[in-house]
Amino acid sequence: MQETKSHLAITPDNRMLISLALATLLIHLLSNRGYGYFRDEFYAIACSRHLAWGYVDQPPFSEFVLALSSHVIGYSLFALRLLPAVCGGLVALLVGLMARELGGARFAQALATVAFIIGGVYLAVDEYYSMNCFDHLFWALAIYILLRILKGGDTRLWLLLGLVAGLGLENKYSMGFFGIGLIVGLVLTPGRKHFLDKWLWVGGALAAVIFLPHVLWEVHHHFPTAEFIRNATLKKNLPMTPWVFLRECTLLVNPLTLPIWLAGLVYVFIARQGRRFQMLGWIFLTVLAVLLSTHSKPYYFAPAFLMLLPAGGVAIEVFLAHYHRTWTKPAYLTVLVLGGALLAPMVLPILPVETFIRYQDIIGIRPSSGERGDASIKLPQIFSNRFGWPEMVAQMAGIYSHLSPEDKADCVIGASNYGEAGAIDFLGKQYGLPNAISSHNNYWYWGPGDKPGKVLLVIGGSKEDYERMYEDVQQVATFTNPYAQESGAPLFLCRKPLHTLQEVWPQIHNFI
Repeated sequence: MQETKSHLAITPDNRMLISLALATLLIHLLSNRGYGYFRDEFYAIACSRHLAWGYVDQPPFSEFVLALSSHVIGYSLFALRLLPAVCGGLVALLVGLMARELGGARFAQALATVAFIIGGVYLAVDEYYSMNCFDHLFWALAIYILLRILKGGDTRLWLLLGLVAGLGLENKYSMGFFGIGLIVGLVLTPGRKHFLDKWLWVGGALAAVIFLPHVLWEVHHHFPTAEFIRNATLKKNLPMTPWVFLRECTLLVNPLTLPIWLAGLVYVFIARQGRRFQMLGWIFLTVLAVLLSTHSKPYYFAPAFLMLLPAGGVAIEVFLAHYHRTWTKPAYLTVLVLGGALLAPMVLPILPVETFIRYQDIIGIRPSSGERGDASIKLPQIFSNRFGWPEMVAQMAGIYSHLSPEDKADCVIGASNYGEAGAIDFLGKQYGLPNAISSHNNYWYWGPGDKPGKVLLVIGGSKEDYERMYEDVQQVATFTNPYAQESGAPLFLCRKPLHTLQEVWPQIHNFI
């Protein structure tokens, strides 16, 4: 009880950590309305209006949260991105507390927290709404609880860890990577004694029960996520060698933090004070092996670094104290802050777009999105997916408004992917557009609607695709925007259907 009180007391260390957490929150609140809605945010809004225990490409937690928050604060950019900003602040606080649990004093806590704050992938993830901001928070909570257990805390904490892991799995499957790493770490360290503790098994059972509704949804829908993952691995994700994967990870978490997390890895495996926490190292290496073997995107590895940044902070603090080089502490923190500020425009929409393009060319850094086919876009994917949506919807609305009353009554609006469909649904109401249909991911489950599709106005795809369904297919426009990922997408007007949409719908799903 005394230890718990010390964690909650307003000490100088706690004031510092709270200040850094609030600074993280402020960074996002000041920057997160730039460039407009992100593609996945439109899809998240659509999913939050079709609540279910699962979706083709994700479990349901973040969509339930968005549905709740939208009833209170709506779907404005500020409202949508408030919770990710809060998640960022909470993770910053937890990273500092992890360093404290590992034995770190004020410098170690500050170093670990600042390293997190300047991490490009963490700035990016907490800047827009997606399941990823919650994923990082669940990982941070799980790591913190695990540290308390490893330090001899009440083993009933396994129950709390099970709760966090279960909710984390209901948010994103990558929480399962933590679970696999935890099992490996328990087997390979003295922590294996916990296999004899009933609370470990009760916690695992709780996680399974929480995750069960989504598993049942998968079974009922014949495991669509397995098809989605297979297609993404084979057709979407960019193949990378282990070296390229690690290089991209280093760029994502900020190259200036490389000495910190490497020191953390060495600390938990080699240092006498750190070996009691070597389970963290095994989790990190296990997750790395899983991601490399499954050809995953580098950013999936980001939450694993939340274990090593605190350990590295402690290792560097011990090293500097041993060699009496305390003067380097403020110097290193200053370098991190300045370096983080220099690279922040790469992940935060804080520069005018043309200024950003010049800035990107000057520094010569462009992290990969981890996907195929993004090299020709002027902007990194995290920015290009925010441009062009209002213009695209307005262009479709202009074509729709010029249809004859008869065609308009029969017209179905289509889209080739969930970003386009979500944008039409969210932005098209001001033009009187009906909701879009799409065969992409969960939009396919929401069906083609009631109209047979005598007239189809659709964006994306190819003329050959639609000629399998219609006798008369005309490309009526091309959407262009120099900054948008969707630039170059054709718009087709299709008439004289060979089959109704309801007849062809079962055969045209696209899970990727």
